[in-house]
Formats: sequence, C-alpha cells, structure tokens
Amino acid sequence: MYKTDLARLKQCMRKAQAGEELTLGFFGGSITQDSLATKHENCYAYRVFSWWKENFPEAQLSYVNGGIGGTTSHYGVSRVVTDMLMYQPDFVVIDFSVNDEANEFFQETYEGLIRRMLAWPSQPALLLLNNVYYDTGENAQEYHNKVGEWYQIPYVSIRDTVYVRMKAGEFSREEISPDGLHPNDLGHSLVAAEITSFLEQVKQHMWEDETEAESGAAAGAGAGEKKTVKKGLPPAITENAYENAARLTIREVSPELDGFRTDAREKTGHLDHFKNGWIGKKPGDRIRFKVEASCIAIQYRKTISRPACRAELILDGDEANPVLLDGNFDEDWGDCLYLEPVLHHGEDKTHVLDIRILDSGNTAGDKENQNDSLTPFYLMSVIIAR
Repeated sequence: MYKTDLARLKQCMRKAQAGEELTLGFFGGSITQDSLATKHENCYAYRVFSWWKENFPEAQLSYVNGGIGGTTSHYGVSRVVTDMLMYQPDFVVIDFSVNDEANEFFQETYEGLIRRMLAWPSQPALLLLNNVYYDTGENAQEYHNKVGEWYQIPYVSIRDTVYVRMKAGEFSREEISPDGLHPNDLGHSLVAAEITSFLEQVKQHMWEDETEAESGAAAGAGAGEKKTVKKGLPPAITENAYENAARLTIREVSPELDGFRTDAREKTGHLDHFKNGWIGKKPGDRIRFKVEASCIAIQYRKTISRPACRAELILDGDEANPVLLDGNFDEDWGDCLYLEPVLHHGEDKTHVLDIRILDSGNTAGDKENQNDSLTPFYLMSVIIAR
C-alpha cells in the first residue's frame, strides 16, 4: 500500500471509544446496495457496520447505505450530497471500481467525488474499496488508487486479496459469486473480512498520532499546471471538472415541455428511482433545457420492458450530430439508470438541449398512436458540471 494518512480514521475510532455519536456510510453500486445477499444484514456494508458496533459498544452509531446498482462515480458525485453527505458522515467506504471503466474520464469523476467528500464539513474518514470481476480480475483500481495515493486515502483491494485466494484454489468463483461479479453471502463475508482486518490494524494503533502527512502536491511534477488549491486540498491530478457536479431534476429546473409531461409521483427514497422525472410517449414529443455548463450528461431509463421508445438529443442546434437515447436495455437484470455524456470539457456557456421522441419505425397504423404499445421514454435528470 502507498503512504496513507490515517488521522481521520483514528479520530473516528477515538470518538467511538469515548461513546460519542458517529455516522458510518457506505457509498457505491450494487455490491454496496447488497446485491445477491440473502438479506441486507449479510451484505459487506452491514457486516462492517456490525464490526464497529461490536468493537465500540459504548458508541452511538448510525448506518447510512447509499448504494445504487449499476451506477458510476459520475452519477455518484452528482448525488453524494443528498444520498450521503447530508447525513454528516464520520466514516465512508467508497465502492465504484467495478462500475467505473478503467479510463481517465472516470478517474476524473472519481477524483471529483473524493474531493467533494474530503472537503465536507464533517470531515469524513474515507476508505476506498476495489471490488473486482471474479471471472476476469478487471476493475478500475489502477485509476482510482492513483487518486487515493494523491490524497493519501487508504484502500482495500478485493482484486489483490479475495481474488488472489480464489485463483490459488482456496475456493471457486461459483462458491462466492454466482454471476462472477456480485458476491453471495459467503462472498460478502470475505469482502467484509478484508475491510475489518484493515480496521483492526488501525484500531491497534488508534492512540498513536499520525506524523504530519506529506502533501501529495509537494513539488509534484506538473502540479503547477493543475487547478489551484482550494478547500485545504492539494491541487487536482485531473482536469477536475466534476467536483461540483449538479443533478437537475424537476426540483431544480423547469424545461420547456411540448408533449413531454412531468411525473408528479413523489419519491420515497434514493432507491425509488423512476419518479419525479419527465415522460415522453408519442413521436414528436419534445423537451428543451437551457443549462450553463462545460460538461453535460443525460440520465434516462433503459428498460427491460421492451420495446421502448427512443429519443434523440440535439445539442446547441447541431442537427448533423444527434445523440441517440435508446430506452431499450439489452441486459436482463432490471431497468438501468443510464447516464449518457453529451458534452465533456466543452465551452463553458449556456447550452440548449432539445430532446424529442422518435418514430417507432412501424409502417402500419396511425402515426399518432404508433408508440402506444411501447414503454414510454423516462428522462430522470440532466447532470451538469463546469
């Protein structure tokens, strides 16, 4: 492991030992949410929470699970305030290494998420979790852990531990993950054990003060070319356009509607996904947004209830380069909260987004009704950054 700064984590443990109130958070994708565990209490996140309760019985501990299946750090950075930070967490495990692709785009969105959390007033101690595809050994930890190293955040790599043990024949893939990605109860217990083993090591030295951590920005090559230091953090290692990403829903923006309608059904929580959006059903239904940004993405539903409506997006009147928004999901595990980037590091100005429902392609029947048998197009939000 690279050099880490454990001061925040040790402080959490000291507060817990003193019987204080602490909020423990888990933020990520489907594995964090609890996918394939027979009950939520068997997922790795709740098992780690249970470790805190067992080791600090006098503490008053609260549990927040912000996992959403099939989502990346791009969506994560836009929702982290409402789904995690507003609870003022003291400790957060972050899990996006199997949902983010291993590339510089997701390294940038991941860094934006990390910086946003580090700068939050509750000053949470962060722990990075690198889950893995058990069939291939793939994940995004090479890109994620470069961010972790820069900010001296500790990590637990399942690729470097559980996956290695599996490859050595200690257990088979099928014994820990039926689909090669999501752990079963045994798999979740193995993931939790790696995290709690690390926490045990920190606990043994919790009363030892950390030496002043050497800043990741100290005399770093090219550091002067990065964005300026803010919020007490070193300069970013990426372009860092996503640190202050915002998710625009019916609460934040009022687009022009021409056929689309607003879904007035109230959400009941962060897992009640397909509420408070905009719905298009008929060919030609339109919706127009005007947003100030240099990075823009459209979040919409890809559904297994096929066939579904398709739409196209025109950015700033560029009819020659439409972006297809296809509501049909080609997998079978459930409806997907799909995020389609349409502008990345573009001009920071007011942009116009025109979205319209396309013809179904039917050759027979009344054109006005040709989409009646299709699942409507569900637009969830516009995510912007600059």
